[in-house]
Amino acid sequence: MVSWFRHPDFKSGGSGVRIPQLPLLHQSHINSGFFVLRIMAFTYILFSDSLNKFYIGSTVDSIEVRLRKHLSNHKGFSAKAKDWRVVYLEHADNKAAAAKREREIKKWKSRKMIEKLIG
Repeated sequence: MVSWFRHPDFKSGGSGVRIPQLPLLHQSHINSGFFVLRIMAFTYILFSDSLNKFYIGSTVDSIEVRLRKHLSNHKGFSAKAKDWRVVYLEHADNKAAAAKREREIKKWKSRKMIEKLIG
């Protein structure tokens, strides 16, 4: 299940997407006064103006770390451009849930549906 919340240490990025500045922790269970905290996973969508393309991915890294990897010298689809920016970010409870959501969005194979999701 996807968890929607705003961490108090979020700052707005230039794209208008809320980007975490510190590792995100999620209060997943309260039992007898004890809090169980987990690091969150993300499903994200990047956009490149030069390619006019979206990139859909998931990660357990912070979104800043993952974006730096996309912008670094490497092989793969996202290496084709150096102007990727985060246009959508969704939080998930774990890596498996984030990857499942990534596959769901990719199965749409529809730019219009992605643009509608981004809003």
